[in-house]
Formats: sequence, C-alpha cells, structure tokens
Amino acid sequence: MKKTSILNKLRSSGLRPTKQRVEIAKFLFNRDKTFHFTVESLGKHLAKKTTTKFALATIYNTVHAFKKAGHLSEVHLRGKNNTTYFDTNISNHHHFYDSETSELIDINDNEIKFDKIPKAPNGKTIKNLEVIINLKN
Repeated sequence: MKKTSILNKLRSSGLRPTKQRVEIAKFLFNRDKTFHFTVESLGKHLAKKTTTKFALATIYNTVHAFKKAGHLSEVHLRGKNNTTYFDTNISNHHHFYDSETSELIDINDNEIKFDKIPKAPNGKTIKNLEVIINLKN
C-alpha cells in the first residue's frame, strides 16, 4: 500500500499521522492476507516487527478509530473470555475459531448457504449475518 493511501486511511479515521500511527497502519494494511487480531496481540506483533515503541492506549485508540471509519471490522467471540478480534477484511464473510490456538480463520461468504432466516422485528432490518464455527482437535 502506498504511503499516501496509509496517510489517507489515518486522516479519514480522524487521526493525525504520527510515526506510531503510520507504523500501525502499515503493519495492518500492507499485507496480502487478511489479518485477525486483538489489541493486545497487535501490540505483541508490533513489538517483534518494529523498533518503534507503542503505548497500548495508542494501539487501542488507533484500532478503534480505524474500525469507526470502516477500515476494520470487529468480531465478538462469546465464551469464557468474551474476546474481541479485529479483522482487516471488511467484506461480509464468516469465520472458523480455533479456541486452542486463538486463531480466527476466514470462511468465504459463498461457502455458507442459508435456506431460511427469521424475519427482523418490526421497524428493524438485518444489517448482516455472521457465522462463527468453533473448532476443536
């Protein structure tokens, strides 16, 4: 991804392009494959891959600003930890979740078919439908 594209993502998210935010954006969006992460796991990845120091609050605020601007999607996993993941793939799609490795894996939208879904309550419309399939060994 070009530097101007990174700067545009930051600015469209309402963020000033500081060195830390540019590094976070490069790490998230300069990749070929979808990246799933928690704020904490992103902090660990950044510590390994860059020499820049990041406050967890900076990572948290940047990630949430990207989500609000539509550059990331949020995936809530229910369970004993109620973990929130973020996803660089913002298209409608589904996930496998491996609780042993804490890995979230994309499933193409066309690989799941719905024959029938309930009608939305009066005055409401269905925004999207997401399937999370939990895995175990």
